[in-house]
Amino acid sequence: QVQLVESGGALVQAGGSLRLSCTASGITRVTALGWFRQAPGKERAFVATVMWDDGTTYYADSVKGRFTISRDKAKNMVSLQMNSLKPEDTAVYFCAGRKNPMFPNSYMNDYVYDYWGQGTQVTVSS
Repeated sequence: QVQLVESGGALVQAGGSLRLSCTASGITRVTALGWFRQAPGKERAFVATVMWDDGTTYYADSVKGRFTISRDKAKNMVSLQMNSLKPEDTAVYFCAGRKNPMFPNSYMNDYVYDYWGQGTQVTVSS
């Protein structure tokens, strides 16, 4: 059974930092692990993803320079280091996994991901 379990969500003040982690179990093959977020009343949006084999990373423009995604292949884990947090970063953050190779630039689309975690709440106060 495939499971993605997120941790690390919390309430933090603007300008602060958080580190989210996602541990994958039961997955025999993965092309990419990434993060999406969904703010109240908004659609789920791409945040960042990392290609499992070569470590290539991709980021949404809104988080470039503030967030860093990394992977630990030995632990089947992906992390998201979030710095300089803003109130607009408030959302439920979801870990997502893609099993098979995907078309270039499709990593931003949530429908290409096969596996999803339950989400972890990040709240940034002003």
